[in-house]
Amino acid sequence: MRIETVHRVARPQPDVLAWYDNPGALVRLTPPGLASADDPTVGGMRGGRLVGTRLGPPILPDLLRPHWILRQVEHDPEGRFVDQQVHGPWRTWRHEHRLEAEGSGTAIRDSVEVELPRRLERLAPVVESQLRRLFAFRARQLHDDLAFHARYAHVPRRTIAITGSSGLIGTQLAALLETGGHTVRRMVREHDVAPGEISWDPRAGELDPSDLEGVDVVVNLAGRSIATRWTAASRREIRDSRINGTMLISRTVAGMREGPAALVQASAIGLYGPRRPGELLTEADPGGEGFLADLVRDWEGSSHAAAEAGVRVAHVRTGMALSDAGGSLLPQLPLFLAGVGGRLTDGEAMTSWISLDDIVRAFGHAALSADVEGPLNGVGPQPVTAREFARTLGKVLRRPAVVPVPPAGPRLVLGSAAADELISVDQNVSSARLEASGFVPAHATLEDALRHVLRR
Repeated sequence: MRIETVHRVARPQPDVLAWYDNPGALVRLTPPGLASADDPTVGGMRGGRLVGTRLGPPILPDLLRPHWILRQVEHDPEGRFVDQQVHGPWRTWRHEHRLEAEGSGTAIRDSVEVELPRRLERLAPVVESQLRRLFAFRARQLHDDLAFHARYAHVPRRTIAITGSSGLIGTQLAALLETGGHTVRRMVREHDVAPGEISWDPRAGELDPSDLEGVDVVVNLAGRSIATRWTAASRREIRDSRINGTMLISRTVAGMREGPAALVQASAIGLYGPRRPGELLTEADPGGEGFLADLVRDWEGSSHAAAEAGVRVAHVRTGMALSDAGGSLLPQLPLFLAGVGGRLTDGEAMTSWISLDDIVRAFGHAALSADVEGPLNGVGPQPVTAREFARTLGKVLRRPAVVPVPPAGPRLVLGSAAADELISVDQNVSSARLEASGFVPAHATLEDALRHVLRR
C-alpha cells in the first residue's frame, strides 16, 4: 500500500529545515496519545540513526505498548530523508519525507510504502486514514510552532530548567523550547543524572545552587496528579509535592547572586473554587473555597521568597487541558466512541478548556517574555457550557452526545470529594490577561482544538 500526501507551510524552507534539525522535533511531530519517543531529546535528520517509539498513550505500561524502531537510511541536507522499519508492527515500512522550497513557503511531501501483516490487511483503509491524519497533524503542529518561535525570534536563546519534564505538559514544553534553539535542562529526582540534567530532591530539600548557575529561567511543573481519590494520605502527598518543591526552588534562586532571573510556576484555576455560576473569573479574583482553592493559594504563596528577592515570578493557572494522552478528556473518549457519551455535569455549567499545545506554548510564552509576571489564566478564549462541550466532542468524533454521565460514575472512580471539585465544576475563566500579555492561541475554538488533539 502506498500513501502520498502534500501539505504546505507558509514558512521559508531554511526555517523548516532548522526546526527539524533541533532536538525535540520528533516529540513535537508525534501526537502524545498515539506514541512517545524513547529519547525525547531526539532531533535532526542524520542518516543511519535509529529512532525508537512506543505506540499507544503513555499512561499504559510499556508491556502493552509495542516498540517501533526505524532507521534513517537516507539523508539529503536539502530536505529529503528516508526511514525504514527495523522492528515494529508492519511487515515492511518505508517513509520518504521531502521539504521543498515553494515560493516563500515550504511544501511537505510524504510518501509511505507499508505492507500490513496478512491478518490485518482488511484494515488497510483504516491505516491509510490514520496516516493521512497523522501527516495533517504534523503539518499543523509545524506551522503553529514556527509561528510561535517567530514571535520570540528577538529573544536571546535561553537556558531553561524544567521540573516535571517527563509529564504530559513538561515533555512537550521541553521539546517546544528545544526546537526553538533554547537549551533545556531537565530537573530529575535521581542522584545519577545524564549530561545536562539537574538532580534535585524536594522531599529531602536538596537542590545544589551551583547546578542552577547559567540557568536563565526555571519552569516548575512538579506535582502529584490530582486525578485520584482524595484520601487523607493522597491529599497530603498532593499538597507536599507542590508546596515543598516550590519552596525549595524559590529559596534556592532567591539566595543566588547570579541565579535564574525568572521562575514560571504551574498553578490551576482550581483557585476560584469549583462552582462560580454567572461570574467571569479573572486573575484579580481572591479565589473560592475547597481543597483545591486552598492548595493553589498556598502553592502560589510558596514562591514568595523568589519574588521578594526580585526574581520575576509568573503563575500559569491551567484550565482543562485537552489531550488524548491524559487529563480529563481521555476517560471520556471510550464512552463517546461507544456511542454513549454525554455531558459530565449540569448542562449550563461553564467549562474553561485549553488545548495541550496552547497551554504548552503559554508556559513557553511566560518563560520567554521578560514582562510577564504574576498570575495568568491558562485557558482558551471561548469557554463553553458542559452541554456545548459534549455536543462538540460528539461532532468531532461523529458520535451522539445525548447520554449524560450519571453522577455516581465519577464518584465511584474518584470518590465524592474529588468528583465534587474536579467534575461538578462551573467556572467561566477569562483569558484576557494572557492574551493582553502578547500570547496568541493557536486554537481559539473548542472544535478546532479537539480536531487537532484527536486528529480529526
